Amino acid sequence: MKITTGTPPETSDAPTALKKALSTPLLYFFILGDILGAGVYVLVGQIAGASGGAVWVPLIVALCLAMLTAASYVELVTKYPRAGGACHYVNLAFGPFAGFLAGFCMLAAGVVAVGALARGFGGDYLSEFVSLPTLLVTTVFLAALGLLNARGIRESTRANVAATVIEVGGLLLVIGLGAWIVLRGDGDMSRLTDLGAPGEGPAAAALSGAVLAYYSFVGFETSVNVAEETLDPRHSYPRALFGALITAGVVYLLVGAAAAASVSTERLAGSDGPLLEVVRAAGGVPSQLFSAIALVAVANGALLTGIMSSRLAYGMARDGLLPRFLTRVLPGRRTPWASIAATTALSLLLAMTGDVATLASTLVLLLLVVFFLVNTSVLVLRRDAVPRDHFRTPTAVALAGAASCVVLATQIEREVWLRGAAVIAVGAVLGIVAAVRLRGRPV
Repeated sequence: MKITTGTPPETSDAPTALKKALSTPLLYFFILGDILGAGVYVLVGQIAGASGGAVWVPLIVALCLAMLTAASYVELVTKYPRAGGACHYVNLAFGPFAGFLAGFCMLAAGVVAVGALARGFGGDYLSEFVSLPTLLVTTVFLAALGLLNARGIRESTRANVAATVIEVGGLLLVIGLGAWIVLRGDGDMSRLTDLGAPGEGPAAAALSGAVLAYYSFVGFETSVNVAEETLDPRHSYPRALFGALITAGVVYLLVGAAAAASVSTERLAGSDGPLLEVVRAAGGVPSQLFSAIALVAVANGALLTGIMSSRLAYGMARDGLLPRFLTRVLPGRRTPWASIAATTALSLLLAMTGDVATLASTLVLLLLVVFFLVNTSVLVLRRDAVPRDHFRTPTAVALAGAASCVVLATQIEREVWLRGAAVIAVGAVLGIVAAVRLRGRPV
């Protein structure tokens, strides 16, 4: 396959181009807010159940594995700074079939995630304050997010900055309360060295926990879909992406240590709100406060994932992999209103069916497929020279990133594989159609 070189991105004056508005700080908060999403509020207990009280071990493993794939993303996004993300990169490397499959997996994961988060917003956390029909809350919630998304990337990311500060504040509260519990003598620091689970040795337990912890770090990949709206991708992305991952890693490690030292492993593993257990053990902090913080985390995660999904659909449509209609943008604000409307409608449909939970467990598997393709695309595209400086990740890092995806995929349960395979099969069929339709078009 011939790969064209030096194709410049569309200028900001093109009728379907996106407006450049993201600075390095805004991009940093965008990524950090997406990583520090609703998952951290529930996953600590599951990680403890899989690996024991030493939750910091699988968290470190997961962070290191995420950094491998992040390095590949940084090379590609600084080399090809345009919307479309993984779909665009894989399309350049392997052609429209693989490109469509990567984009489809990302799009499916994003749309389902937004639907699940929207339904979660109208669930138990909201019921701490008011009782409303879940369907009504979900519909209004998604409509509001869609309007904010359409208003502009600057407005959306500024809202994300405020939400991220609240999320981090809640996590810092847990860290402080955990330290207080230990200092007053009610904690147990020895649990932090307890690595292992029934029937599993330390290494196996750490890897099992790392699969769950890995989900806590995903979210960094969504930022590549706003590359075209970033003022200086070459310098902004390495700083923002690695900085956000490291920040999230430090926060997660401290939260995990505080939770494990403050509350018994059994209590953490058996709770749907493990961080709320720390708040209750410490005393003095109203549970409604933490419910409010959780609602902000859910809303922020849905907003950022919605931004990713709409930009991904826009980029796939511009590459000819989805209907061209999805490239339409608002004349003044230059936001992709058609793709925002389409992805929001699909998320609402999924939320209304109530079947989101059965598909949500396939998200990690779908992302591992995407990450494997991205890591290998880096190596294939080394033969493509572009007329701009860009970040270059070591070849060994890209290979290790691809291998890590395979290793983590082997730890996923058979039932999840069956559900994920069904989604991938649909994407493969549609990918064949796209490849046939685009046959003969230059990449």
